[in-house]
Amino acid sequence: MSQSIPFTKMHGAGNDFVVLDAIRDPMPRDFAAFSRQISDRNFGIGADQILVVRQSQDADFRMEIFNADGSQVEMCANGIRAFYKFLRDHGHTESDEIQVETLSGIVRPRWAGGDMIRVDMGLPVLEPAKIPTTLGSGDGPVLDVSLDLTVNGEAQSVVLSSASMGNPHAVVVVDDVDAYPVHTVGPEIENHAVFPNRVNVEFIEITDRSRFRQRTWERGTGETLACGSGACAASVVSMLRDVVDRRVTVELRGGELEIEWADATSPILMTGPAAEVFTGTIEDASAGTGA
Repeated sequence: MSQSIPFTKMHGAGNDFVVLDAIRDPMPRDFAAFSRQISDRNFGIGADQILVVRQSQDADFRMEIFNADGSQVEMCANGIRAFYKFLRDHGHTESDEIQVETLSGIVRPRWAGGDMIRVDMGLPVLEPAKIPTTLGSGDGPVLDVSLDLTVNGEAQSVVLSSASMGNPHAVVVVDDVDAYPVHTVGPEIENHAVFPNRVNVEFIEITDRSRFRQRTWERGTGETLACGSGACAASVVSMLRDVVDRRVTVELRGGELEIEWADATSPILMTGPAAEVFTGTIEDASAGTGA
């Protein structure tokens, strides 16, 4: 017997999400299968990721994140902004700042006026073993390392840097981000053995010291219009490489984010938009309820 599941479609700079309220509504038991069903852009709602609102014993709320392929991930920075806007707009909180539990720890979104939200992303993870990656050594950072790939049957190499924002990222600097073959190189880096948990890949083109352009290949999803944690990771390695200033605008295909990192002991601050698109219900053919 099918089950009708309420949902809210949202996006943060074009990175789109289906938000499911597991506090108020019954939810499917198999979120991996359900995520694949509703993420499909032809036969479902269509989304990069599914965000599930849960109660938390350690924070104000808990956010669970599922990719379009059904895999669960640690953190999504565009998702946390959409998640917070959903909580405010749908009567869960009136607070200007809250704590949200994720698999990567507690994240603190704060209202910045209008549809803008600022998120304290904490400190980046630069130690290779904790990213995790087998590139580099010791405490890191992993900067400008050559990686051998096989793309369309041909050997080539890329130079990349790596950091974690609660989820792993690889950053590749290119001359022309629009022309770069993201869809062939991206999955090769995502699934490379040097990244045991797979990796999100940011391809960036430095415009000047205050701005760069970014395309992202997200693990388990493919190319997305935006990636907030990726913008933070790309900003961090660019600041460490001293090619941008400590406050930078990241131009994504779906919009812009402002990233600030005052110094090595300060948290990374990300400011960007979030918006609700529509609400509805969808049938879960696999059925079965559970909170």
